[in-house]
Formats: sequence, structure tokens, C-alpha cells
Amino acid sequence: MKIFIKIIFLFCLFLILNVNKTIAQEKIKIGLLVPLTGENSEIGKSIIKSVRLAINKIDNSVIEIIPKDTGSNPQTTLKNALNMKEEGIKIIIGPVFNKNLIYLDEVKDVFFLSLTNKIIKNPKNIISAGINARSQFNTINKFQKLNELKKTIILIPKENYKEEIETAIQKSKITVDRVYYYDSDPTKLTKQIEKITKYYSRKQNLEDEIKRLEESNELNKEKKIFNLKKLDTIGNLNFDSIIISDFDESLKSITTSLLYTDVSPKNIYFITLNQWFDESLLNETSSQPIYFPSINKKNYDEFIKTYYGKFNEYPNQLSFLSYDLIGLVYYLVAQNSFVIDKKIFLKKNMFKGKVGIFEIKNNTISHILNFYKVEDNSFKKIF
Repeated sequence: MKIFIKIIFLFCLFLILNVNKTIAQEKIKIGLLVPLTGENSEIGKSIIKSVRLAINKIDNSVIEIIPKDTGSNPQTTLKNALNMKEEGIKIIIGPVFNKNLIYLDEVKDVFFLSLTNKIIKNPKNIISAGINARSQFNTINKFQKLNELKKTIILIPKENYKEEIETAIQKSKITVDRVYYYDSDPTKLTKQIEKITKYYSRKQNLEDEIKRLEESNELNKEKKIFNLKKLDTIGNLNFDSIIISDFDESLKSITTSLLYTDVSPKNIYFITLNQWFDESLLNETSSQPIYFPSINKKNYDEFIKTYYGKFNEYPNQLSFLSYDLIGLVYYLVAQNSFVIDKKIFLKKNMFKGKVGIFEIKNNTISHILNFYKVEDNSFKKIF
């Protein structure tokens, strides 16, 4: 009897060791679908380099990366995604651009971690991993509460991402007094801002007050008139903060128009969306302080330094995100006993990456971001 039990024990031990060996040898195949040819090929090549850094950091030979080209073309993207599926790949990082997602609902039982920040109207198997507007407005909402901002207005350009902003405002439950839409055409912009800020009404208030003083018998009226003539307008603005949903030169055009209409960031909070630490903002001293949600700057700077030291060139912003996505996929697969199935992105989970904290739930990814202000020639972390 004892001999029989010993045989059974040894047989079970053999099976366990054999299964463990099989699991250890089985590769976790992660697809990488990025532009390797065409006008956006430099973006794709930079992403591949950052993925190499991530793989070296994890240092586990169980991960195998399979890169393929999108050619920045939806048909090419679909063809190579189907080829990846045939190779047994169930998770693909990419594509980069939203336009290349349109046919990917044809690739059944495969998850795509797209680097796009657009989250609405995507195929059901697309999980947007970019720094989306909803995550940004959630962070702005936190800043609002910390500073007790009650009368925030939002400026939204009449651009193709307008609906993303509208959805983010609704889902984040941010406190909004009014929303205005504007045409980014510089020839029309200033007049629109004048109307939003009631510039001519406030200017007329100033003229009326000067005239009243001139016709009055008030003491020291000359001094009061002298001081008033230094001003451009008088009268309180009916908002305490303004969120500008724009970037680059368009953002600067808006802040310039606000300054022209006598709206100063010294009195009104100027808030915008993730600017990826655009250093040209440091030169816009008259528009400071200006606030924005973003990724972790310290980690971003360290990544840039590491990347440059390895490849003697600077990475693009999407490279930083793709670095984290390798770690995210590895973490989620490991949490799921190295089984890739639908539960991976359905279960509530959190992952702390270089970008910040990823929140995963119901096939969506959101980000817990930091908050910064541009002031005195530097980016200063608020939280």
C-alpha cells in the first residue's frame, strides 16, 4: 500500500513539474502594430525602441514581441492584424492613429491597446490607452475642488475632437457654468473672445465711470480719473476660471485674445488640457500661470534621458506610453495566471507605470494624472 501511494505521489509530482515546464516555455506573444513605412514611420520606429527598453527592464524571456506595419493605412492595418491572429496573438499594442481602427472589429477575439486618446465610436475590441479627455477632466475636477472654483467656463474649438470633449465633460461631472464653442480662424477668434468676456460692456463701464467722475464734485476726482485711465475695463467677470480645450499655436491665440480683452491669469485661473510639457509655453510669460493635467514629469524626463543614452536620439511622446503598455500587459497576464482571455481587461485593476496610474475596468483604461502649472520659466507640480 505504501509503495502504491509513493508511486501515485511521484506520478503527480511528475505531472506538476511537466505542466510548470510547459507553462514556463510557452511564450506570451504581444503584437505591435505601428507605422514602420510611410510618413509616420519615425513614430513607429521610436515605439519599437521604447518597447525594447521595456522588455529589457522586465527581463523575462517568456515575452515575445511581434511587430508589424500599419503603413498608416486602414487596409494594411487590417491585413496585418489578421496575420497576427493567425499566429496566435490575442493582444496587440496599436494602432497609433484613430483612422486605422475602422476595420478592426473584423478581427474577432483579439484585443487592441490603441495609443489613441479617442474613446468614443471605436470598435468594441479597441481599448484606448492614450491620455484621454475624460481622465484629464477628472483631474481638472479635483483641482476645481481644491481651489473652490464655482464658475468655470469651457472653450471648445469647432474641431473633430469636439465630441470627445463634450463626452468627457459629461462623464467627469466637472462643475461647469457655461460652455462656448469657437472658430479657430485667427481672423474671427478675437471677436468671439470679446463677446464671451463681454469686453465692450466692461469697456463701456470704464468710460461711463470716468464721465461720471468728470461731472461730479467728488474729492480727489482727478487722481481717481488718472488711475482709471490706466485701465482698459472695469467690472467683474462672471467666471473665476476658464478651461481652454486647445493646443500649440491655437492655445496661444486664445490666451492672447483673453489678454487683449483684459482677462488676466493673475485674476482668473487659465486651465488647459495635457500639453506634454511644451517648452514654448515657458516663453509665454504674460499668459502665466497656466494650469494643465499631465503625466508624471519626473518619470518622463528620466525616460527621455534613458532613451537618449541608449539610442542617441529623443523619443516621441507615444514611445513613453508604449513603454508602459508592455509592463501593463505583462502585469495583467501574470495576474491572470498567464492566461490571456476576456477577463484580463474586464476585472477592476490598477497598474502603476511611468506615465502614472492606469485604471482598468470593463475593457476601458483611464489614467490618474498629475497636475502642473507653468510659471517662472518652469513646470511646477501641484499634485
